[in-house]
Amino acid sequence: MNIDILTLFPEMFESPFGHSIIKRAVANNLVNIGLHNIREYSKSKQRSVDDYPFGGGAGMVMQIEPIDLCISALKEKNVYDEIIYLSPDGELFDQKMANQLSTKQNIMFLCGHYKGVDERVRQHLITREVSIGNYVLTGGELATAVIVDAIVRLIPGAIGDEQSALSDSFQDDLISPPVYTRPAEYKGWKVPDVLLSGHQAKIEEWRHEQSVLRTKQKRPGLFRDANE
Repeated sequence: MNIDILTLFPEMFESPFGHSIIKRAVANNLVNIGLHNIREYSKSKQRSVDDYPFGGGAGMVMQIEPIDLCISALKEKNVYDEIIYLSPDGELFDQKMANQLSTKQNIMFLCGHYKGVDERVRQHLITREVSIGNYVLTGGELATAVIVDAIVRLIPGAIGDEQSALSDSFQDDLISPPVYTRPAEYKGWKVPDVLLSGHQAKIEEWRHEQSVLRTKQKRPGLFRDANE
């Protein structure tokens, strides 16, 4: 998989992409992540990429030209399955979208800043708008990092036990069941007997029951949506 990220602050990705699963996936050539500074495509001497909004108002707006030039340069090298703009009013990111995006070959992310990007970027240059929640962040970098993490861990070979990803919360529209490890008893707090029984069928039945119960209690909306 190839992931290209257009940003004003590429250094923000150094830490989240420099550890754990993403770092190993890059090292093992399972994914290539390219960081592209939009300022490098500005034609102004100051490398500025923003200007005042037409019609007045507070804040600045990212200009279309440097974004267009950056996207065009990358499209000369790759054919992109998706060009995604991170926006508070985009479609809400979830596990189903993560599964879908993890099967793509080439994905581009555009990280907005200030009051957002010139609307013509959204109308003509991107293919999809995505949000990670109903709130506003300083920019699209953190949201992009979240989505990339969710995608990369699903690539075959990215994690040691692929079954682990398949049993994650939300994969079957249910929250994961409780998990335990040694010791079997701590301060009088005991692990459920069924998990120590060695009876795999009963264990799986218990886990499913717990997933359903937890989903009903913690995320009733998710449970209703899955059963409508």
